[in-house]
Amino acid sequence: MEKKTSAVDYADFAEYDRRQRGIERHVLTAFLGGLVVGLLGMLVSDKGPVLLWDLYDPYVYLALSIVLGATSAGFGWALLTTFLATVSSLVAAMGGSALQGEFNIDVVGGGPAGMNVLLVLVVGLGMLGYLTRRDDIWGDLAAGGVGGILLADVIDRSTPGFIDSETTFWPGPAITVSLLTVAAVVALRRTTKGRLRALAATAVLAGALALLVLRAVS
Repeated sequence: MEKKTSAVDYADFAEYDRRQRGIERHVLTAFLGGLVVGLLGMLVSDKGPVLLWDLYDPYVYLALSIVLGATSAGFGWALLTTFLATVSSLVAAMGGSALQGEFNIDVVGGGPAGMNVLLVLVVGLGMLGYLTRRDDIWGDLAAGGVGGILLADVIDRSTPGFIDSETTFWPGPAITVSLLTVAAVVALRRTTKGRLRALAATAVLAGALALLVLRAVS
């Protein structure tokens, strides 16, 4: 009887140890991933072509947050890792520009206001990414939320007269990001029904957000 209890206790302890090690690796990955993304962003902003920069900022930062959220062990860990990755990427980008003799706060998000918006988007999408781990309709809606927010941003940047419209964003970067967004929504769900619901939620939310932006500028 004691041997069975010991065996069970050891198995539970081993599982707990594996879980803790997994969390540690995830936090370290978030930190290092943020550094890499931030440093590459600094290089792309200084020396990269406009097309690459349009794709990089903010979508690589957002993609990192979604992946971290979707692979987190819990809601609190998702919040921590997405915030950690965001801060490390911002510090790396601005620190890299400072080492080159040009402290440029506009290297991420286009300026202080854009950076604040990006921070909210990154953390928010990270939380939605975590919710996509659910196998029910709430997971489908979370995946739809991820796609809707990304597509709404694409519509905003590619439509003349909107808040953040950019002449260089249409058609190449806009189409590329849109296709990648649809692929990401599909990849975040495991069943055909879930994917269809997530895509429907994506379309509805993107349209609603685009209308709100239109009203704001009209």
